Amino acid sequence: MQPLEGNYSQNCKTVPDDPYLQARVNMVETQIRKRGVQDPGVLRAMTTVPRHEFVAEPYRYAAYADEPLAIGGGQTISQPYIVAAMTEALGLRGSEKVLDIGTGSGYQAAVLSLLSRQVYSVEYRPDLANCAAQRLQRLGFTNVHVHCGDGSLGLPEFAPYDAILVAASAPNVPIPLLQQLGDQGRLIAPVGTEDRQELLLVTRRGSEYSAEHREGCRFVPLLGRFGWKDHENL
Repeated sequence: MQPLEGNYSQNCKTVPDDPYLQARVNMVETQIRKRGVQDPGVLRAMTTVPRHEFVAEPYRYAAYADEPLAIGGGQTISQPYIVAAMTEALGLRGSEKVLDIGTGSGYQAAVLSLLSRQVYSVEYRPDLANCAAQRLQRLGFTNVHVHCGDGSLGLPEFAPYDAILVAASAPNVPIPLLQQLGDQGRLIAPVGTEDRQELLLVTRRGSEYSAEHREGCRFVPLLGRFGWKDHENL
């Protein structure tokens, strides 16, 4: 698993007279808070992180819309509500070490970085991984560490993790991720078929794992040994 250059900040750089600030406030109020996400830290992070910086230029006009957006390579940046709901489910309080699977554009990692001590993020596609690392560095996130590799294998060299978030779907929760989850840790992942999944929240207590089924969703597939096969590279 190859690390990419840069450590990235618990507080992203502030932008004076940010023209997107009101759009973020509206997004949080209408798409997130009204749907039941109440964690103050999550709401603050979603208001703070400049989502428009994590989408392709042609889609910036829709950066705060209630929908996922294409970021290239068949990948997407998740719907804002899903990002907030999955983040809230982890119950972060600021001291945690978090594993983020499926870096994509880096948006989810940026949100997690404002709520935890360190974020280790893994992206399967080298082009997306490099772009995300550069973007996070430019925006000033210093506690995100981007790696390129098979996310279904996790990142064992930095385990155990207090929380794991998987932003790509798999038939089941990958076994290596369960093994890398620390005691009392939480993992959330979309599990199901390639066309339809539901969020599964797993909590580890010693050698026991309990699972809570949450809402339905649809994510791009998690490619790798414990995910779906990469047909483009067979």
